Amino acid sequence: MFSIGFPRSEVWNAWRDLERLQEQLDRIFEPFGGANLREYPAVNVWVNDDGAVLTAELPGVKKEDIDISVLNDTLTIRGKRAGLEEEEGAKVLRNERPAGEFTRSIGLPFRIDAEKVTAKLERGILRVELPRPEQEIPRKISVKVS
Repeated sequence: MFSIGFPRSEVWNAWRDLERLQEQLDRIFEPFGGANLREYPAVNVWVNDDGAVLTAELPGVKKEDIDISVLNDTLTIRGKRAGLEEEEGAKVLRNERPAGEFTRSIGLPFRIDAEKVTAKLERGILRVELPRPEQEIPRKISVKVS
């Protein structure tokens, strides 16, 4: 068999290297007031047999400025966050809360029943409940003794 001289585990992974480069660039520009915008908003996701629950940190975002969409196994959150209010006679020293439009898409390991998705915004935390379609919920099968 033909071999190019190094083990399969050492084959170059372009995506991994690009992600590392992005992380390094984020660290370089962070002292200049930039937050990691590609990961905004910060989210937590929990999954079980019935579906998933996502929470997203959206302080200062109004519910009318949030758009949630679902397609197959992907949830997308879009929104707009107001900018920093100017303080008279002061200049910004650090601005870590990004303003403007944002989009965040999260893929799940199963399809989502879009008709049953619910979302609630409370105290700056968005909670989205994402149920699986009924026909795709795993069923437990009991084993009978004969």
